[in-house]
Amino acid sequence: MENAEKQDITQWFVFFKDQLLLKKEDNEEGRTVYSVPCGTQPPLPTHADSTIHEDGTTHKDGTIHEGSTIHKVCLPTGETVHALAIDQPVEETEEWFMVNLRSSYEYITPEAYRAAGKAYQILYWDQHSRFCPVCGSPTEQLTNIMKKCPACAHEIYPPISTAIIVLVRRGEEILLVHARNFRGTFYGLVAGFLEPGETLEQCVQREVLEETGLKVKNITYFDNQPWPYPSGLMVGFIADYESGEIKLQQEELSAGAFYSKDNLPELPRKLSIARRMIDWWRK
Repeated sequence: MENAEKQDITQWFVFFKDQLLLKKEDNEEGRTVYSVPCGTQPPLPTHADSTIHEDGTTHKDGTIHEGSTIHKVCLPTGETVHALAIDQPVEETEEWFMVNLRSSYEYITPEAYRAAGKAYQILYWDQHSRFCPVCGSPTEQLTNIMKKCPACAHEIYPPISTAIIVLVRRGEEILLVHARNFRGTFYGLVAGFLEPGETLEQCVQREVLEETGLKVKNITYFDNQPWPYPSGLMVGFIADYESGEIKLQQEELSAGAFYSKDNLPELPRKLSIARRMIDWWRK
């Protein structure tokens, strides 16, 4: 890239689909540690005559092809990083390793994981907004988070799908469920997407009733968490059991019951707000 020496050193979040490129190094103790690549240029080599602009691909050897899109992503901290989508995975070597975004939590710092989540959401939005949903014309990107259709002037921004997640208490127990879409054998909390016209509290009541047949009360806000799989916001609530017997929504849940602190099943990983809510209750 031209004028690379004038650019600041930044992190480079390089994705093949949901696979994140990490740099491997040995620390002083001889253990392998992983990090997000940093530098003034992309971590993968570019062709000598390549320029960075829109709608590009990469060669099978991992080098960046002319026409690759590099996005500048501004983080909530004010820091700017770069995001790049490639169309071929990078084979593991002594220097490089690819891991899916969800699992990257186990390899990199929480700050880097959160940054990777935003970078992935921007790339996902870019790849799914190349054409106007109103008239089908190719879109033009005007800012980091806005595209506009040159034909009908429709504007497109990165969408955020809002979902609730709720910890239901009944005396000294909480409700834990296993959803059919869980990637593992762990049990988590009831969750579901907000529907048009609902408040968040109404969504909590509806989702718990639909999925388990239970009514809840005393709904209070807990916290929220970006959930980049691919573009969500999880809003956590605490609620108390009011009435009803568990009757699972079979197409959504495969198991569910109330559990005490000394009889818990396998729990979600610590990257999720669900685990944070359960750990808060366990204290």
